[in-house]
Amino acid sequence: MMAIGKTMVTLYVVCALLVALSLPAQAQKIPRIDYLAGDSHSPSREAFRQGLKDLGYIEERNILIEWRYAEDRPERFPELATELVHLKLNVLVAANAAAVAALKRSTMTIPIVVASYGGDLVADGIVASFARPGGNITGVTPLDPDLSGRQIELLKETFPKLARLGVVWKPDDSGSARQWKETQTAAGGLGIQLLSLSVQNSRELDKDIASASQGGGNALLVLRNVRIVEL
Repeated sequence: MMAIGKTMVTLYVVCALLVALSLPAQAQKIPRIDYLAGDSHSPSREAFRQGLKDLGYIEERNILIEWRYAEDRPERFPELATELVHLKLNVLVAANAAAVAALKRSTMTIPIVVASYGGDLVADGIVASFARPGGNITGVTPLDPDLSGRQIELLKETFPKLARLGVVWKPDDSGSARQWKETQTAAGGLGIQLLSLSVQNSRELDKDIASASQGGGNALLVLRNVRIVEL
């Protein structure tokens, strides 16, 4: 797994801190935030910590972080979200769609920063609109699913001989499913054959990469947090 881009990290760290530091002064002796994610082995943890450090915030010195992970068990998110809300933190940072949904159901008052969301925040009812999200939720989202076609075009320009592309996606994720449909349309127009590699958790990635290679894939496209690697 490749580390997530520093620009994205900085964006959501800035969002978290701006919200935290805008709270009343009496609540800000040391800002306390949460980081709720699906996998403790994800490189996003260290990227998040480094992003804070770059902005002058050192864990256990001038900021406190409550780390919580579902460890690829989505059913744990509601329990973890409830636990975090009871801690009365300044800001809740959600690192994936399941974390966002669980935190949204758990509180309407504590600020929630969306660090990553592969679906449509508006269509999924997370925010009212991108321009005016309303409520207690703000943050960033990855590339819009409608840009999946452009990703395929760029990949074809980079690898002109590309004929078979392995695509890793999650059927039960609304954003990933939309991206998959857009990818199919774009690939058809460019004469690229797709290898569908559906996954439910990070443990299945190694198996899918092997399947793509054995199936004659020239490259691999991972939807949502998009990474492209040559096989």
